[in-house]
Amino acid sequence: MMSQAFYTGINGIKAHQYGIDVISDNLSNISTNGFRGYTTEFSSLFEEALVTASSFSNASSGVGIGTKLNTVAMNESQGIFKLSDRSTDLAIMGDGWFGIQGEDKPLYTRDGAFTFDKNRDLVTNDGYYVLGTMGNNINNGVLTQQLAEVELGAVNTQQKLQFPEDLIFPVQPTTEASFYGNLTALDETRVISAGIIDAQNNRNNLRLEFTKSVPQVSPGSQWDITATVENLEGTEVYTTNSGRVTFDAAGALLTNTLTSIDNNGTNVAINLGSGYDGVIAMGDKFSSSSSANGLEAGDLLGYDINKNAEVVATFSNGMQSAVGMIAVYHFQNDRGLERINGARFAESQNSGRPIFFQDENGKSIIGTDITNFKLEGSNVRMEVGLTEIIVMQRSYDANSKSITTADEMLQKALSMDA
Repeated sequence: MMSQAFYTGINGIKAHQYGIDVISDNLSNISTNGFRGYTTEFSSLFEEALVTASSFSNASSGVGIGTKLNTVAMNESQGIFKLSDRSTDLAIMGDGWFGIQGEDKPLYTRDGAFTFDKNRDLVTNDGYYVLGTMGNNINNGVLTQQLAEVELGAVNTQQKLQFPEDLIFPVQPTTEASFYGNLTALDETRVISAGIIDAQNNRNNLRLEFTKSVPQVSPGSQWDITATVENLEGTEVYTTNSGRVTFDAAGALLTNTLTSIDNNGTNVAINLGSGYDGVIAMGDKFSSSSSANGLEAGDLLGYDINKNAEVVATFSNGMQSAVGMIAVYHFQNDRGLERINGARFAESQNSGRPIFFQDENGKSIIGTDITNFKLEGSNVRMEVGLTEIIVMQRSYDANSKSITTADEMLQKALSMDA
C-alpha cells in the first residue's frame, strides 16, 4: 500500500502539472484576439473495488493509483467583442472560422484583425492572405459589372482577396430623356430642358424649344420643335435637330416626329409621351419637367464589409457594388482542430475537412453574420483562470504531500524491522 501511495502521488503531480500548464497558457493569451481557451479532463487509474460492510455505506468502495489527464478540450464559448477603429477589423457573430493562407496549408482563426498591404491584398497583421471569393468584376481599375452580391465559390477554390486602391465606376451614357408639361394654347415660345450624360462623362443640356407652327390647321394645334444638345454653360452646341408635334382640340398629344438626337456620339431617345401622358397643350398655365437615365462615372470612396461577409465598393456617384466575399469555414468537430499557435488552427482527422453551409437551393453561404469595426477577444476569463490555477496548485501540493507521507511511513516501517 505504501508503494501504491507513491504511484498515486506521482501520477497526481504529473496530471496536475499539465493542468497548471494548460491554465497558464490560457491566462498568457487572455489578450490574444480570437483565442480559444482549453479545459482539462481527468480520469482515475486502475481503480480496484473493495468490499464494504454495507451496500448502503457512503464510504468509497474503490482504491486506485491516482489520476491521469484524459483529454484537453477546446472551450467553444464566444469571446467578448471589442470595438476597433478599422473597417477591416471583423468579428464572426456565430459559428465559423476565417481562412488564411499559411506557409504550406490553409489555417483557420477567429481573429479578424485584417488590413490591406501595399499590393491591396487583404491580409492579417503579420502578412497572411485572407481567403475568399473575388467577384471578377474589376479589370484594370474599372468596375466591369455592378453586382448586388458575390456568390461564395467551392471550398477548394478560395483565393487571396485583392482590391485596387483606385477603382472607377464607369459612365453610363443617357439613352432616353422624357419630357412633361403644358405648352398652353397661347402663341408663346416654350422651352423644356433635361440634363443628359455623354459617353465621355460630360453632363450636357438637352434643350427643346417649342414654337407654334405657321399656319395653324384646325382642329387642334401644331408646334415646331428645335432640339439642341449643348454644354451646361451654353457656350458650345454639339447637335441640333428639329421636328413637329400635333395636339387635338382638347390639347392631347397626337403625333411627334422628333424621336431622338445624337448626344456627342450616343443616341438619346426623346419621349414626349402620348395623349395626356407627357406634353400637352391646353389652357394658359405653362409647366414643365423632365427626367433622363444615365449616370456619371464615380471614383472609389472606399470598401465596406457587410454582415454577409461581402466586400462592397462605394463610389462618389452614389453607386455601390459587391466585389468579393470573405470565406467563413465550418467543421464537423471544432474541438478536433489542431492548434498551430495562438488563435490559429489547422484541420485534423478529428476535426474533419472544412465545409461551407448551403441554403435550400444548394448555394454556398457563410451561415453566420459578420460585423466590422469589432474584434472578438479571448474567451478566457481572468477570475476563472486564477481560481482554477489555485485549485490545481493545491491538488499538486496534496499529491506532493502524499509522496512525503508515504516516504515517512516507509522509513518507519524499515526502522521497525531493524
